[in-house]
Amino acid sequence: MNKIERVDRVLRGDEVDYPPISLWYHFGVQHGGGEQFARITLEFFRHYDFDFLKVMNDYYYPAPQGLDTVRTKEDLQKFTTFDVERCEWREQFKALRILGSELKGRAYFIDTVFDPWQSIRRSAAGENMERLAQNEPEALHAALEAVTVNLIAYSKKALEIGAAGIFMSVPAAKEIVSRDVFLTFVKPYAVKVFAAISGLGRMNVAHIHGDDLCMDDCLDFPVNVFSWWDRGPHGPSMEYVKQHVPGCVMGGIDQTLLTRRSTAFLKTHVAEGVALGGGRRFFMANGCSIDTWVSPNVVHAVVAAARATG
Repeated sequence: MNKIERVDRVLRGDEVDYPPISLWYHFGVQHGGGEQFARITLEFFRHYDFDFLKVMNDYYYPAPQGLDTVRTKEDLQKFTTFDVERCEWREQFKALRILGSELKGRAYFIDTVFDPWQSIRRSAAGENMERLAQNEPEALHAALEAVTVNLIAYSKKALEIGAAGIFMSVPAAKEIVSRDVFLTFVKPYAVKVFAAISGLGRMNVAHIHGDDLCMDDCLDFPVNVFSWWDRGPHGPSMEYVKQHVPGCVMGGIDQTLLTRRSTAFLKTHVAEGVALGGGRRFFMANGCSIDTWVSPNVVHAVVAAARATG
């Protein structure tokens, strides 16, 4: 069974010899070009021999020209639609084309985006986001709508280039946003992105980001796979989510442990994760990005332990 066959079987709900496994972290090379990023990503994927590749995306959402912060209604009105191939994202597209050429017929890769709320917050609004939601709701909705259009265009282009799916991070945790803010300003736009690409990628993933999650509010996302910190203090368990969605789950590894535990401990941790994921509809991965300074020996041990469970 090769890497593509293994992933396809999981997506269909069939049994596999072992759960497909991948890990990821931020490389910190967003100052460079797409060619460099593609080379590092391929080296990482091949060195650890993962079953699928989750491509990071650290080229930030392009803030409106000349805007260094978003504080007012007028600032929000500067968020408009644009040509996604004529901005910083062109470097990510360069990387995806290289990855698509190198991995075609060998392994699937999925590309990362951040939902419309995070795109605005990360690019310019930062500390002002909650105040804008409270004081300028109509302008914020309009800005989120424009960002959603751009993210849909970006995602469709990534899928056209060859990505097997879009991995979109969505903040749905009480320590990040209130449930009211999530339901009003986050979820509606995330759903629009997912709905627009539903059926265009076989492996679209909703990464429900955070610790104390409003997970029940996310279970109707139209995606193939759900990813979250299932081994965190608040869960929920993979079994619970599998009972409530028709698709797959991704998790089983607590990303906070890989640089803080022995390989012997982590081998047991991986075996426990495989058991928690169950025999079907399960991809093994970290609940969120692992530390960049992780030991290669640890990553090799985790991958080997996952395959040994077969």
